Amino acid sequence: MRRQHLCCCAPRSGLLGPLDAGSGMFFTSRISEPSNCAAVAMFAGKANCPYYAKAELLADYLQTNLPNFRVHKITQHPDKWEQWLHDICETNGWKHRQSPIIWRELLDRGGKGQLLGGLNDFLEYAQKYYGITSMMLSEEMLAIAEENLQAHLEIVKEDEEIKSLINPMQIWITSASAPICYHLIPLLANGEVFGMTTEISIHLLDTEQFKEMLRGIVMEAEDMAFPLLRSISEHTKTDQAFIDADVIIVLDDVLLNLEVQSLENYIREVSEICQVYAPLIEKNAKSEVKVISSGKTFANLKATMLRMYGPSIRPENIIAISTSWESAAKAMLARKLNMNTAGVKDVIVWGNITGSNCIDLSHAKLYGYECAIRGPPNFQRPLLNMIYDSEWIHSELVSAQSTLGSRVSRCKGMLPAHAIATVLRYWYHGSPSEEIISVGILSEGQFCIPEGIIFSMPVRLQNGNWEAMTELEINETTQKVLWRLGHELVQEKLVALKEINEMHPYEAE
Repeated sequence: MRRQHLCCCAPRSGLLGPLDAGSGMFFTSRISEPSNCAAVAMFAGKANCPYYAKAELLADYLQTNLPNFRVHKITQHPDKWEQWLHDICETNGWKHRQSPIIWRELLDRGGKGQLLGGLNDFLEYAQKYYGITSMMLSEEMLAIAEENLQAHLEIVKEDEEIKSLINPMQIWITSASAPICYHLIPLLANGEVFGMTTEISIHLLDTEQFKEMLRGIVMEAEDMAFPLLRSISEHTKTDQAFIDADVIIVLDDVLLNLEVQSLENYIREVSEICQVYAPLIEKNAKSEVKVISSGKTFANLKATMLRMYGPSIRPENIIAISTSWESAAKAMLARKLNMNTAGVKDVIVWGNITGSNCIDLSHAKLYGYECAIRGPPNFQRPLLNMIYDSEWIHSELVSAQSTLGSRVSRCKGMLPAHAIATVLRYWYHGSPSEEIISVGILSEGQFCIPEGIIFSMPVRLQNGNWEAMTELEINETTQKVLWRLGHELVQEKLVALKEINEMHPYEAE
C-alpha cells in the first residue's frame, strides 16, 4: 500500500445541540456508544468529493461527543484517488469503487480492518448505533468539498517543503564512467549549484563492465567528505535507474567512426538508448524531474528522442548543454582581443550542439576591455566594433570554429562538466540579469526554426524555468543559416524514428 497522509482534524463548530438544522444534523435518540468499542474509524476519500465531506462532518460530531470514538482521515488528490483505492482494496481483500471508503481499525485485534462501506453504509451505521443521521444539503456538501480540496493542496505543498529540507536531492548520471562525470561530481557536491543548504545524493549509472571504475569514483568522492553530499552510489541494473530522480544528466555517447558504419546507424543507436531510458524516467523519476543531455555526440538528438519516447516528461524540463561551445568561443575571442575571457558576454550558439552549429557575434559585448574609452565595471562595448580585422571575422573565424569543434570534442571533461554545472545553477537560481545564455531547448517555432526539435538558441533562466529571448533581432543571413541547421536536426529525428533511411542534404529555396 502506498504511503498515506493521515491527519486527525478538529471537529467543526455548531453541531452540539440535539437538533441542529443549520448543520444538517438530526438526532432520533440519545447518543450513546457501544460497549467494548476499541476502534478507530478510518475515513478516506477524494479531496473534492461532496459525499466524503458529508461523512467527515458526521464523523467529527461523533468524535466530539463520544470519548472512545476516534477518527483518522485520509484525503487523496482526485488524480491519485483511483490508484490509491485500488491498492488499499487489493491489500485488504475488499471490494469498493467509490469515494468515500470507510472502515474500522480494530485495535484489540492487531489493527485488522473491518470494511463499513461508503457514505450510505456509514449513515446506516451511525443511525443504528448512535441514533444520528445527517440531512446536509447538496450545496453545503459541495462547499465543504471545495474547502477540503484547497486545504489538501496546502497540506501537500507544506509536506513537500518539509521533505525538501529532510530528503536530499536525487541526482542520476548516466554513462558515469565518462571523464565528464569525474569532473562534475565535485562541482555538484560543493554547494554552488543547488545552494549551500541543499544536500544531494548522487547515483552513478553505467554497464556492468565499468562497475569497478564506478566503485573507485564512489570511494574517492566519499573520501573527500563533502558536507552536502549525503550519499553516492553506483548502479549497473538499468531497470532500477532514475528512482526518485530530481535531476538526470545523460552523458551517453557513441564513438563515431564513419569508416565502420554510416551516420544513420549511429543515429539509430542513440534512438535505442533513449527508448530504454525514457520509459524508466516516466516510471521512476519525480514528475518535475529535470533532464540534461550532454556529451560529445548527438546532444540535441538525445534530448529530442527522450521527449519523443517519454511524452509524460515535461518538455520544458528537457534541455541540451551548449555552454561548452559558448565558453570555448568566448575564450577564442578573448585571446584574439588579448583580454580576460570572463569579460566576453552574449555570444550565441545556434543549432546542433555536437553537429553543425553557428557562433553568432552580432549581440556579443565586451566588459573590462582596455581601449581608449573607459568606464565603470558595467560599461560594455559591442564586440564587433572592437575587432577591426573584418577579414578574421568573415574567414578565419570559420576555420577557427572547426578547430574549436575539434578541441571541444577531444576535451577531457573539465569544460563540459563546468558547462553542466553552470546551466544547472542558472536553472535553479537564475542566470545573470540581461545576459544571453545558449541552451538547447524545444523549438516551438521561435526564430522560424522547425518545431519539435531540440535546438540551441539564446535563453534567459529565472525561477526554475527558461524563456527563449525572441525579442533579439536576427538578420536575413542568420535566418538562412538557422533553416539549414534546423534541417539537419529534423533529418536526424526522422532517421531516429525510422521514417527515412538516410539523411538528405539541405536544399536552399
